[in-house]
Amino acid sequence: MITAPATHLSDDPSIQAPEGGRKSRRRQTSHLKLVPPTKELREKLRADCATVAAKLDKAHSLNKDEMEAITRRILADAGQPEGYLGWMMVVLASEFWRDQVAATSPSRRLFLLPHCLKHAEGCPADYDDYGLDCKKCGACSIADFRAMAENMGYKVLVAEGSPIVLKIIVSGYVDAIVGVACLNVLEKAIDKILLAGIPCMAIPLLSSDCRNTSVDEDWVSEMIRVEPRAAVASTRTYVHLLRAANSLFKPEEIERIAPRIRGQRRLQDTIAAGEKLDPVAGTESIAYDFLSKGGKYARPFITLATYDALSGGHGTTSRGAEIVAGYPDAIRRTAMSIEAFHKASLVHDDIEDDDRFRYGEETLHRRYGLSTAINVGDYMIGMGYRLVSRDIKTLSAETVADILDGLADAHLRLSEGQGAELLWRDSGDKRLTPLDALKIYALKTAPAFEAALISGSRLAGPVGELRDPLRQFARNLGVAFQILNDLKDWQGDDNNKLAMGGDILGGRPTILWALALEALAPEKQTRLLQLVAAEAQPASERIAGVRALYEEAGVFDKAMRLIDKHQERAEEIAGKLQSDALRRLLMYLVDTVLERPHPSEETPPAVPPHPSGLVMLGTPQAAT
Repeated sequence: MITAPATHLSDDPSIQAPEGGRKSRRRQTSHLKLVPPTKELREKLRADCATVAAKLDKAHSLNKDEMEAITRRILADAGQPEGYLGWMMVVLASEFWRDQVAATSPSRRLFLLPHCLKHAEGCPADYDDYGLDCKKCGACSIADFRAMAENMGYKVLVAEGSPIVLKIIVSGYVDAIVGVACLNVLEKAIDKILLAGIPCMAIPLLSSDCRNTSVDEDWVSEMIRVEPRAAVASTRTYVHLLRAANSLFKPEEIERIAPRIRGQRRLQDTIAAGEKLDPVAGTESIAYDFLSKGGKYARPFITLATYDALSGGHGTTSRGAEIVAGYPDAIRRTAMSIEAFHKASLVHDDIEDDDRFRYGEETLHRRYGLSTAINVGDYMIGMGYRLVSRDIKTLSAETVADILDGLADAHLRLSEGQGAELLWRDSGDKRLTPLDALKIYALKTAPAFEAALISGSRLAGPVGELRDPLRQFARNLGVAFQILNDLKDWQGDDNNKLAMGGDILGGRPTILWALALEALAPEKQTRLLQLVAAEAQPASERIAGVRALYEEAGVFDKAMRLIDKHQERAEEIAGKLQSDALRRLLMYLVDTVLERPHPSEETPPAVPPHPSGLVMLGTPQAAT
């Protein structure tokens, strides 16, 4: 595995990351989440972290493995056990970012508080549509912290988890995060926040019991009131590029850079007025509406970030917002085209699988009918090509031809992968080898990542010798991503299909299915095949039966090992690239696209996780 570059660490050898590469994302960490028991010890260790953080080069943010190496050395020098490692990593990160958080106006900071700080017994507060309706009774510290932060201008969020935090940052409402959480929650959030280069500080709770917890309150007060210092160093960040990708799909921005041909007003406005869709403009209206729906816009981000990395990497600097704002609309339209193709494939995929939900809403074919949905998907394919083809004057004919050729190639391979899936689904023989499943994944999922990488590269200049490593990287990233998606199907997916076990009920070929058939005894294989064919049997019973056989065959763990294998290959390819900026980007993509379940969640739960999680305090409109 490629060793993570340590060029941005201090020259002090005592705080360098050791050789040995990136650590497994699947190891158990519960024994590393002890909190130092006395305030005196916590103060001393925080002071040690501050001393080390002051020596670190702030040009690039630390990744999790680098932080671990440094904090292990601090603990060893202090003669303290490794059990404090998780706590120390949070403290070190906070000290690393302290000056940049302080330099951010409080009105541009987000303050996070956990539900468990409120006293469970006798708390008079209720939850309404906008969050915790705190009675300010003085029984706990939530009201005090909240009042302090809001008086300074903070936006405040009470959270059980942090999936929405990055979304709030990317939406442009805040630029830095300060918060309180247990180490379990912080472990899940730390990679994505740190890797994106988002200034953040956190105070760990003193226990993770989730009821009547406590915290070093003076630390929290100090963190909220953190004052700016002179000469603040600036760490490279992907926030400006993430925001640019997200803003492309705001309705007003879509209208600006890709004006409607038919000119009908937005779909929601038509519906709100109680009017019927114009028969001619209806397809365009539905397509524009769907293009602006949901998703993380990972592929447009990859296009923009690849272009930036190969054009000097200026979009990740302190001037990044200004640099990215100056990108020509032709660059933005190319990034948008990747999403148009992706969204078209989702519409057609939902039809072929007869899925009920997408982005938490009814799928287009359920809402508008099969024929209309097919046509909308076709329209978005045409829209994707048109977004690029009309920019010959800006990009040059040769550049446009190369990008269109790459998009067409990706489109063909994606269709081959989907076709292989459908042919298997509709055949009588449901046997499948792991190799065949992985071939389908490489065709179905990898082309979109490849199209984004190659298009972004071509926008910056001839792709040349980068073509093959980018293709191989995309292949391994796409396969690993699809395996993760299969695992999510056994947890329920609140971003898309909402129901657990949809792949089994829909008859889709997955690596989990192939691994089970490979491992099970013949009689158990027969039982597995019978469960899928037994359509008259209640769905819950079929899913439970398949799950039991999957667990017997050990497919969940095997699937995670396959993800490790493809991740290692992707990292190896990225590590050999000459461009530092591109290498950093690809490593960032590995760690964010392949976001793993927490170690305790690797075997998917028997029931889907509760969909609730985050509620905004203060002005609710700020984070919608």
